[in-house]
Parts: sequence; structure tokens; C-alpha cells
Amino acid sequence: MSSDGQPGRRQRAEERRRAARAAATRRRMMLGGIVVAVVLVIGVGVGIDRLVAGQASAASPTASTGPLSALGTLQAPGEQGPVGPEGIAVPAVPQLAGLASAATGSTVDGVQCNTSEQALFHIHAHLTIFVNGQQRQIPYGIGIPNVRAQQTPQGPFAASGSCFYWLHTHADDGIIHIESPVQQTFTLGDFFDLWGQPLSGTQVGPAKGPVVALYNGKQFLGNPRDIPLNAQANIQLEIGKPLVSPVIVSSWTGL
Repeated sequence: MSSDGQPGRRQRAEERRRAARAAATRRRMMLGGIVVAVVLVIGVGVGIDRLVAGQASAASPTASTGPLSALGTLQAPGEQGPVGPEGIAVPAVPQLAGLASAATGSTVDGVQCNTSEQALFHIHAHLTIFVNGQQRQIPYGIGIPNVRAQQTPQGPFAASGSCFYWLHTHADDGIIHIESPVQQTFTLGDFFDLWGQPLSGTQVGPAKGPVVALYNGKQFLGNPRDIPLNAQANIQLEIGKPLVSPVIVSSWTGL
């Protein structure tokens, strides 16, 4: 029979089917190779990212806390004063420093000053300061430029200003308000920078000398600037001696 007969057509059809199957097999093999290559690249990238993150973590160790017993005998803090407008005691003592050097509206340490208070992330921490065993007051209006205070039966309350930094104080009670549009961990160093006061292991505001930091009733081991402003944290800075037992705010009902 001629090449144009039935057997010839069947043979050519079979050859076309074999060619199509071979082409499909090559495409599957190529696709499989591409997938494997992509997986390998992603795996290498993840490995590098983890290595870099591990190196960054090792290069930036976090400070820890230690027992108060390591500090020896501590003096009792004494009377904390009457309850203020936020339901927290206001110590009737001199201020550590005023607001003359406080931030006036420009961004500081990435912390902005907005026309209204931010509510997405809203927590509070408490700061107490002793100089040579004597308590010092943290003034209201830190982080509130051109502050205007409202007089209440419990004392002045910083009600308004030209803007509100994400870290600020409303009363003389040492309560730091953290009210931010982003949830992140701010530090005591951020707060002191807004206050315009130095903070280090040898100085707190105008007071100079060895600094002992307490955090939630324990000794903070590390740079006091790195102390985190976590929710309901009790922070205490002490310059000189005698050292004083930690002042603890246990009721945060009014905040």
C-alpha cells in the first residue's frame, strides 16, 4: 500500500503522539527543575536572614534584672504625698528639672508630636527618682509643648498644648503616658530626650553620680536609657546614697 494509505496515516499519528508525550515530559522536567531552584533560593535566603538576625541579636544583648539583696540595706521611701488627679500619689518635693529644655514639637528619637493624643497603643509606666535618698518630682507637661494646665481639687492636670508627643506626663505623679499610633517598645531614654535631660549610668538630669536603676522591684542591670516603658512598669532611678526601697504603684484603676 502507498505511503498515503491507512497504515501510513496510523504510523504518522503514532509518531505525532510520541513526540507530544516527549515534549510534555520535557516541560514537566523543566518545570520541576525551576521549582527546585526556587525552593533552594528561598531556603538560602531564609538561612541568611536567620543568620543575620542571630548575629544582630548576639551583637545587641538585652539587659537583665538582679535581686535587690545585692544592693545591701535599703532605706524606706517614706510618705508619697496626697493622691493627685490621676489617682496616683503626688510627692510634695522639689522637681528634678523643669521644662526649659523640653522638646517643642520637632520629632525626637522617631517620636512625633501630633495635634491630638493617639489611642491605638495606650499604656502607662511610673517613674520615681531619688537623689541622695531624697525624692524628686517629675513635672507635668513633659511631651506637651506650650502646656496648659487645668486646676483640679487634686492638683494641676495638663489638659492641652500645641501638640502631644507619644510620651508625655499629665500630672506631677511620675506617670508616663505612652499614647502612640504604632505599637512598639519605647525606652526611658526616649522619655528623657523629650524632657531635654541627660540620662546615663552616671547622670540623671542635673544630678550626677553613680546611678542605680530598679525595674518592677528588681535591680536593672544595664544602661538606664534602655529601660523599657512597658505597661504598668514601676521604674526607679537612684543617684547617690542612701539607696531607697522601690516605690510600687499597684493600683492603676484611674488610668
